[in-house]
Amino acid sequence: MTSSPTALWRRAFAEALGTCLLVAIVVGSGIAAQQLSPHDVGLQLLQNSTATVLGLTVLILAFGPISGAHFNPAVSLVDWVLARRTGSGLSLGELGAYIASQTAGAICGSVLANAMFDVGTSISSKERTTPGHLLGEIVATAGLILLIFSLAATKRGFLAAPAVGAYIGAAYWFTSSTSFANPAVTVGRVFSDTFAGIAPASAPGFVLAQLVGAAIGLGLLAMLFPTESRAPEDVVVPHPADKHA
Repeated sequence: MTSSPTALWRRAFAEALGTCLLVAIVVGSGIAAQQLSPHDVGLQLLQNSTATVLGLTVLILAFGPISGAHFNPAVSLVDWVLARRTGSGLSLGELGAYIASQTAGAICGSVLANAMFDVGTSISSKERTTPGHLLGEIVATAGLILLIFSLAATKRGFLAAPAVGAYIGAAYWFTSSTSFANPAVTVGRVFSDTFAGIAPASAPGFVLAQLVGAAIGLGLLAMLFPTESRAPEDVVVPHPADKHA
C-alpha cells in the first residue's frame, strides 16, 4: 500500500488533474511556440522545454503531498513492482486507478490546450517512428526512473521537484524523441495535431520503448541501491514520522 494516508479517490483525482495540467503545459506551450516562432524550430523547442521544466516543477510541488505526483504510468508501475519487496507502494488496485486517471487526464490536457488556443482537437499526424526516436525514449525513461527512485533511496526528497524538472528539460535536448518518457502523456499528445503531437501509429512504439526504459531503470536501481527504500512517496510525500513535525 502507498504510504500516503489520503483516500484513493483523492489521490486518483490529483493524478488526473496533475497529468491534465502537465499535458496542457506541454501542448499549450508547443502551440504558443509555433505561433510565436513559426520559422525557427530550435526556438520553438526552447520555448516548449522551458515551459515544461517550470510547469512540471510546480505541479510536483503542488500534488506531491496528495498522490506522490507520479503523473506517469511508468513511475506508478515501478512503484507497484517495488512494493512487492518493500511493502511500501501502490497495490494492484491503486495502480489501476492511477494509470486510468493519468491517461484520462492526459487526453483532457490536450483538449484543454487546443481549446485555449482555438485549435480544433484532432488526431496528430506527426510521425515519430525512427529507431533513434525509440532509443531516445528508452534512454529518457530509464534516466527518469533512476533519478526518481534514487532520490527516494538516498532520502533527498527535497530535491525531487527541481531535479525531475531539470532532467526532463535536459532530456528535451539530448534525446532524439524530445523525451516524452511517459505512456499517459504519449496517449494524450495523440489528440493534438500541433508541434507537440504524435501520430497514433507512432504511439505504441513509444509506449513500448518507455516500458523497456522503465525496466532498465529499475535494473540500474537494483544494482546501485540494492537495499534502500525506493517508494516514490519517499521522494515527494512526507514520511509518517514527519507529518506532525
